[in-house]
Amino acid sequence: MAEDPLILNPNGGMPRLLEIMRRLRDPDTGCPWDIEQDFSTIAPYTIEEAYEVADAIEREAWDELKGELGDLLFQSVFHAQMASERGLFTFDEIADTMSDKMVARHPHVFGEESREKSAEQQTRDWETVKAAERAGKAQSGALDGVALGLPALLRAVKLQKRAARVGFDWPDISQVVDKLIEEAGELAEARDTLTQVEVEEEFGDMLFVVANLARHLNIEPEAALRATNAKFVRRFEGVEAKLAAKGKRPEDSDLAEMDALWDEVKLDEKAVKSNPE
Repeated sequence: MAEDPLILNPNGGMPRLLEIMRRLRDPDTGCPWDIEQDFSTIAPYTIEEAYEVADAIEREAWDELKGELGDLLFQSVFHAQMASERGLFTFDEIADTMSDKMVARHPHVFGEESREKSAEQQTRDWETVKAAERAGKAQSGALDGVALGLPALLRAVKLQKRAARVGFDWPDISQVVDKLIEEAGELAEARDTLTQVEVEEEFGDMLFVVANLARHLNIEPEAALRATNAKFVRRFEGVEAKLAAKGKRPEDSDLAEMDALWDEVKLDEKAVKSNPE
């Protein structure tokens, strides 16, 4: 390591990180695990790290966010190194491509267009620019370019937004609610009369409509579900605490007792909200 001043430099920044990644992938002296990886094996880690960034933000864990963002950056560096080894592109080309894209998509900041327009107008302009980019990639279909690797709920919303832009959408939210009730009814019937595969299909249909309802309500369903997950964890931990005060654990209890304690936890939360002092 004495001959590696860059790797040892605590202020080496991006050049240091890129060199560390290059060394990890060196076929003669690198790490066997890193050498064995390819795009497909690393992709799940990339997705996981993105969720951990979102989790740190959700919890407002600002002391953790720097590290999580670093982990996510490392994923980009890993993919860039593998691409460079195959002669596809380099990290600098990734950065240049993104810079070019941001300049092109923000003419009101980097060009001659006026900044005096609403966020809604800027969103429409953004979509116009992206549509032109898709046309340049020979993506003529309205749904072309919606990434297959997105979480299913997020991809459902993106697909629906694309379809809505060409007029394929319910004009009124009440119609979405009616469709959700219809799909829930079909699912209830399907569980007793259809195969497991058919039941799964009906369940998927219902989730797709739920995503559509979120879009019509201007709700980000992933964020809403994360918040509900956090609420469930908080309240169930409250139930566990109340059971512990009785010298019990959940497995020593039953549904009726835990449900009653759940209601107590909810009342406790309301009391705290009413009297924050």
